[in-house]
Amino acid sequence: MGAAILDGAAVAAQIRAELTERVAALRAAGVVPGLGTILVGDNPASAAYVRLKHQDCAEVGIASFGSEALPADTPAEALHALIAQYNADPAIDGFLVQTPLPAHLDEAAALMAVDPAKDVDGLHPVNLGRLVQGAPGAIPCTPNGILELLIRHGVEIQGRHVVIIGRGLTIGRPLALLLALKRPNANAAVTVVHTGVADLASYTRQADILVAAAGAPGLVKPDWVRPGAVVVGAGVTMDGRRIISDVDEAVSEVAGWITPRVGGVGPMTRAMLLNNAVIAAERRAVDAAEQRA
Repeated sequence: MGAAILDGAAVAAQIRAELTERVAALRAAGVVPGLGTILVGDNPASAAYVRLKHQDCAEVGIASFGSEALPADTPAEALHALIAQYNADPAIDGFLVQTPLPAHLDEAAALMAVDPAKDVDGLHPVNLGRLVQGAPGAIPCTPNGILELLIRHGVEIQGRHVVIIGRGLTIGRPLALLLALKRPNANAAVTVVHTGVADLASYTRQADILVAAAGAPGLVKPDWVRPGAVVVGAGVTMDGRRIISDVDEAVSEVAGWITPRVGGVGPMTRAMLLNNAVIAAERRAVDAAEQRA
């Protein structure tokens, strides 16, 4: 009997429907949520991802900005001027600088230039610091999407052993922080390993919940997984136009729950991006109401 599917596409559709109602309420109050993207160059995967983000905005009623890419040779001064413009634009509640950037541009510097209040990726050091403290702030989209995917499928997290393969800034590190927080739907025991660790399988076989976020295609084999475990393939590699997961497809014969190769974590990441933008717009609506009072 194969594993049950953690259907990210279906859950993301539910979240977009909920966001549509929240956006409608904001618009009725005179606040139109705005989400911006800054894309530099012609990376096909980045261009496709940005295009999907703008489609998502249109579906839920969020105004979108920055659908056109900047030239690949855009100088740093021009990029930072646009970031400053987005920071100052009251119509844009949140925005992101799509990575990877062309090699001549400093990604860390671009991230630091984003106003933390408008950081919908949740990766500015201020927002990561809030996550460390368990304080309110934008939560990185993929970790939050993984958490929401588990919650909405009724997967118990509290007290379980989560093993994360990968320590990257966008998934591994913030996910470990998020799942270890002492709060409902978290409070897990978390182990973080990576491809430089000897005998990875000795760790992964201990996991109640295993998250593979290493960007190493087919890394997790069936004998790496404890029977009945929950397995999330968060790391992907492109083989031409085909997406290859970190999790070998044969793992579905061992796991209790598993994300599909397509339609698992990816749609959840985009849904959480929209959620962060709507939260920022709701904060703007509250601030405006307090100023009028």
